[in-house]
Amino acid sequence: MREMGEKRRHGHLNHAGFAGGHGLHDHEEKNKEQKLDMSGMSMDTLPHLTMSFGQVTILDLSNNNLESIPESIIARLLNVVVLDVRSNQLKSLPNSIGCLSKLKVLNVSGNLIESLPNTIEECRALEELHANFNELTKLPDTLGFELHSLRKLSVNSNKLAHLPFSTSHMTALRALDARLNCLRSLPDGLENLINLETLNVSQNFQFLRELPYAVGLLVSLRELDVSYNSIAALPDSMGCLTKLVRFSAVGNPLVSPPMDVVEQSLDAMRAYLTARMNAADGGGKKKKAWLPKLVKYSTFTARMTPGRTRVHENTEGLLMSDYRSLNGIASPRFLTMLSPRRLFSPRRNSPKHC
Repeated sequence: MREMGEKRRHGHLNHAGFAGGHGLHDHEEKNKEQKLDMSGMSMDTLPHLTMSFGQVTILDLSNNNLESIPESIIARLLNVVVLDVRSNQLKSLPNSIGCLSKLKVLNVSGNLIESLPNTIEECRALEELHANFNELTKLPDTLGFELHSLRKLSVNSNKLAHLPFSTSHMTALRALDARLNCLRSLPDGLENLINLETLNVSQNFQFLRELPYAVGLLVSLRELDVSYNSIAALPDSMGCLTKLVRFSAVGNPLVSPPMDVVEQSLDAMRAYLTARMNAADGGGKKKKAWLPKLVKYSTFTARMTPGRTRVHENTEGLLMSDYRSLNGIASPRFLTMLSPRRLFSPRRNSPKHC
């Protein structure tokens, strides 16, 4: 009882870890540094703390009744690596969260948050963001432009209609969980996520009616769950997902490929889609649709080149210097047809670049 009283008054500072998973245990094992544990104390507000937070690397405020977190406390957590505020009554996060330059894991699941502050983009060391079971209707549009180290993004059980267009810039991303939302579509440029291994967009029910062709260009994808949506046809490009080992499409009105082909085996599904992709009628159109995107994201070289993916705003064409040569693709006649100058040069009447 005495120890519990001390924890309630001051929090519990120790070297012990979080119980369970939530992406926190691995980081705690690596650091073995000081953790301030104020979890499960039924707090409505945080007490006034005069202690120094300079040595705190893990702060656990989970399983309380907190409705807000003071800006001043967050701003003092200069060395925090893991911040766990799940299972509270938070409606927003303080803007000062952008001060956490060393933050690697942020767990805000199980709250009432409707939007994340734009300052979260300043947390450039962030590797895992867990924001499940909230009231999110959108994510910051430019989230992916700054969070280049993000490896796991989990936003399931929210009210998201779209993922930010900058998602395609999260090139380190390995797992994306956006199930149980209201997604109408997936963002353009998914083929840029060359490290993505797990994608779950299941249970968006009547809202998600199709998958983009770029899903089949996710070269590292191993697990894909699109179950319980309203998808009638899978993109032909999925026949190219050679690393895929787990796939679920149950609960969709699938016509192409037929569900019995999908249920037979992954190889049968890939063979069906590959045959359809190679069909004379559709092959040329599909190739033209996604080839420029592969050039844009340097997919042919399997790596990104810094400074070569930025597209100038308010233009109808793209600068020649922003793209690599198409040497080695198809025949000379096809090269002429897909000449970089012809494909990417600005139109004569387009506005000048700034």
